[in-house]
Amino acid sequence: MSGAEVVAAARGWIGTPYLHQAATRGAGCDCLGLLRGVWREVRGGEPEAVPAYSRDWSEPQGDERLWRAARAHLVEKPVQAAAPGDVLLFRMREGAVAKHLGLQARIGARASFIHSYTGHGVIESPLSAPWARRIVARFAFPDRGVS
Repeated sequence: MSGAEVVAAARGWIGTPYLHQAATRGAGCDCLGLLRGVWREVRGGEPEAVPAYSRDWSEPQGDERLWRAARAHLVEKPVQAAAPGDVLLFRMREGAVAKHLGLQARIGARASFIHSYTGHGVIESPLSAPWARRIVARFAFPDRGVS
């Protein structure tokens, strides 16, 4: 599958309202729900059931649960090796667990990413310096035969 397919699928979610734990295009999703929905569109069934989670999940324990799950189902790559369709994992505050996700849409001088963000829903944002410095990991979708 190409990065262009992933980006096209993600752009189809733009305008979906933010809704914690949801993953339904047009109705609501959070950042993980956006990734889950795009996965379903380009890969088929989700690789595992996602348990219910609170807004502060894994923070009290300092558990990098989202990073582990990404490593289990996606292909980790160097943070600097940007390509359209990459999954970006962000650490929103220094010392906090990484728990925001986005999908790289454009690279280069006009780099952007698509994400579901509290108060905004699914949007395409510039991958500005404040966002870029928060990226802690970058992943690619696996080939169709791998899960």
